[in-house]
Amino acid sequence: MNGNLLIWILAVPLAVSLLAFGVRAVPVKTGGLRARPGRVPDYRRGLLEFLHLAGVLLLLVLSLFLAKTVLAGGSIAAAGAWLYADQLTAVFVLVIGVMGFLNGLYSISYIRHDLEREAIDRNGLCTYYGLFHLFILTMLFTVLSNNIILMWVGIEATTLGSAFLVGIYGHRFSLEAAWKYVTICSVGIAFALYGTILVYANAFHVLHQAGSAVLWTEIARNAGALDPMVMKLAFVFILIGFGTKAGLFPMHTWLPDAHSEAPSPVSSMLSGVLLNCALFAIIRYYIIISQPAGAAFPRALLLIFGAMSVAVAAFSIFSQGDLKRLFAYSSIENIGLIAIGLGFGGPLGVLAALLQVINHSVAKSLLFCTSGNILIKYGTREIGLIRGLSKLAPWSAFLLGSGVLAICGVPPFNVFISELLTIKAGLQAGYLWLVVVILLLLVIVFASLLRLFGEMIFSAPAGQTSAGRVGLPALLPIFLMFVLMLGLGLYIPAPLMQLLKGAAAIVINK
Repeated sequence: MNGNLLIWILAVPLAVSLLAFGVRAVPVKTGGLRARPGRVPDYRRGLLEFLHLAGVLLLLVLSLFLAKTVLAGGSIAAAGAWLYADQLTAVFVLVIGVMGFLNGLYSISYIRHDLEREAIDRNGLCTYYGLFHLFILTMLFTVLSNNIILMWVGIEATTLGSAFLVGIYGHRFSLEAAWKYVTICSVGIAFALYGTILVYANAFHVLHQAGSAVLWTEIARNAGALDPMVMKLAFVFILIGFGTKAGLFPMHTWLPDAHSEAPSPVSSMLSGVLLNCALFAIIRYYIIISQPAGAAFPRALLLIFGAMSVAVAAFSIFSQGDLKRLFAYSSIENIGLIAIGLGFGGPLGVLAALLQVINHSVAKSLLFCTSGNILIKYGTREIGLIRGLSKLAPWSAFLLGSGVLAICGVPPFNVFISELLTIKAGLQAGYLWLVVVILLLLVIVFASLLRLFGEMIFSAPAGQTSAGRVGLPALLPIFLMFVLMLGLGLYIPAPLMQLLKGAAAIVINK
């Protein structure tokens, strides 16, 4: 039964994706009248929304059940051990399930608005929902794969699954962003493939069985016998390759374009969920390499790339004029903080990094979805043109302000806890100078965001007229994110903390 759970988790988004694409083939009956371009008959839109909502709700239930099952009985496997879930996997599946549900819920109202303004047509609606669930499938496949080759395939598939969503509007800038995304990430993934082959070849030399040499569990069990120099070289390629997909500096250049041009729910999934999948792969290899080569080498690389990512993002945020590009650079900063937490190492550093994965996902999803409401209200993403938000859209202003404070690490929101633990881990590990630098960079980020969003929220309206109406369906999912963001800042449930501690123990091999 437990093994079948992994199959069901993959089967649900696959089935919904296929059904959504199938709805595209359903003939449109207009009663002899020509339907307006971009308009979808209610029965077809309703069917798509029902399939979509059922899919994300079922995925939420299954991801919660997986976390409960792993906590109760340890790791589970399926499909001849090609699929595998332990506490570390359960953390990332939980993020995909929860944020997939909340962003999926927000998608319904956002895409309805796109239909009304004819940004997408009836075929585009089917394509959006089909690709949304295909995207979720590829991310789940990545984190559930015990086969290191299939894990690489899964991460490559996330590019294909999401690139069409980035370019779904079909205009020049979205297509350019999608092409840049595919090109840069494909080059990066090629580096990761070389690192994967090095690990497989060395594992085969030790295990002498091709079937066992591709399984992460078998490689990790025998990692002490692997060649240290080969593993160090492999980790360099892994970090460059999967670090490209995670948005680490200097491989981050695709991220601001893709996140800014995609529909807001997709930007939220890219930032809050997809980047974590690439980090998951890096963590898996970190566990392997730390045994033969020692933890000092991968930790040093993670600290270097993480610190550079935070620095570049901090100064880039200061000069951004596009709301979603600013949030994209904030994602680079937070991915850098996660890498730094892993680099500090120890139970506290790894726990802080994993908690930051969850906290960043919630806060950044809230910000990107709120930016979607602002885009609906003002018809623009330009920060300089958005004024008087507290008067024209008070609820969105409240949510935006809360999200900005949270992502800056202000209590009582969730990111404060994980950033505080990261700083504490750095001090315990003896990295006082790096902690001081990181704190200074975070101050720059805080000052930049406070200035920009203070003007957006509290300034007087500059004669703007409302471009659209933001209703309850567009606010409810974001309020749920707000409750989650605030709740995790005030109290971390015991089962979640137990799951995080179990995952941290796996990472540090204890």
